Amino acid sequence: MSLTFHWFLPTNGDSRHVVGGGHGTPATAFGRNRPPTVAYLSQIARAAEDLGFVGVLTPTGAWCEDAWLTTAMVSQHTERLKFLVAFRPGFVSPTLAAQMASTFQRQTGGRLLLNVVTGGESHEQRAYGDFLDKDARYRRTGEFLQIVRDLWEGKTVDLSGEHLQVEDARLARVPDPVPEVYFGGSSPIAGEIAARHVDVYLTWGEPPAQVAEKIAWVRGLAAKEGRTVRFGIRLHVITRDTAEQAWTEAHKLLDGFDPDTVRSVQAGLARSESEGQRRMLALHGGNREDLEIHPNLWAGIGLVRGGAGTALVGSHDEVAERIKEYHALGIDEFVLSGYPHLEEAYWFGEGVLPRLAAQGLWQHPFAPTSTPAAQVPFTS
Repeated sequence: MSLTFHWFLPTNGDSRHVVGGGHGTPATAFGRNRPPTVAYLSQIARAAEDLGFVGVLTPTGAWCEDAWLTTAMVSQHTERLKFLVAFRPGFVSPTLAAQMASTFQRQTGGRLLLNVVTGGESHEQRAYGDFLDKDARYRRTGEFLQIVRDLWEGKTVDLSGEHLQVEDARLARVPDPVPEVYFGGSSPIAGEIAARHVDVYLTWGEPPAQVAEKIAWVRGLAAKEGRTVRFGIRLHVITRDTAEQAWTEAHKLLDGFDPDTVRSVQAGLARSESEGQRRMLALHGGNREDLEIHPNLWAGIGLVRGGAGTALVGSHDEVAERIKEYHALGIDEFVLSGYPHLEEAYWFGEGVLPRLAAQGLWQHPFAPTSTPAAQVPFTS
């Protein structure tokens, strides 16, 4: 089985520095260096498509541009790239969301993937008019996905749930293919929802031992539901011809972290209700020292950014080895990013992917034979 790689569309802005934000914290000023225009995001998307990334993730929240609208526009500047659109079930009715997804599939030729984000920050949810607590939001997500999946199967749906109610709901046209559903969450109720409803469970980039525990947990829950779930991981990457060059880049990013910004972001993230965010914070404890928490796994990004806070740092060979290490645990999909996103896509696509291709672990998804990125491994 070929590994699947996705890239990231920085709809909160891009820079040669880390653009912070997320999980209730605003995007940092660096996001203004390269504003998230359709032209710039399309440039990243076309590069990702050419290099062999299957799709691109777009985030959701008050700190970034709307994912549905942005990807609909960027999709018109690409041909085969899929869009992993993050959205929050509490903000859109399930019938409308099912219809929007169906329309997106038809208008893009089946290039939609859905990343369901329940929302871990009550204060941000309330700004959008959602006043449920965290566990109730997850229960609502379960009802939402039940309705949406039934609609996508062409069923007429009547449901009177704890949080959602629809009557005689149906779609005039069902999506073909049905979009795959991606989902992440580290709390007990998140595991239950994943086991019942999702296709791909995503985890942030924790050390392999912790990732293995998560995989075993969700796999066991899914087995009880008579289902199987695939697994993916969300990471940043800093990969160069040599390890020294890669770590120089990482330290350059770290030197750009203003101490006041770090304190402000960490204080904001400490208020997060997200179990996953709590686990991310525990990896570095807000300190600049000892940030390599596993060989080639660096927790520095999380000092100024909510959500995914770790990066694979090293030579192309070392990063490829870490990817193989995660794959051995059961990870088949990798959702990656790097600063700036345009240049870092090329470093990874031209440096790491050919090495994985040479070992039979990856092939370019859009080329039946070979492409420049999947031929003889690039050597330093």
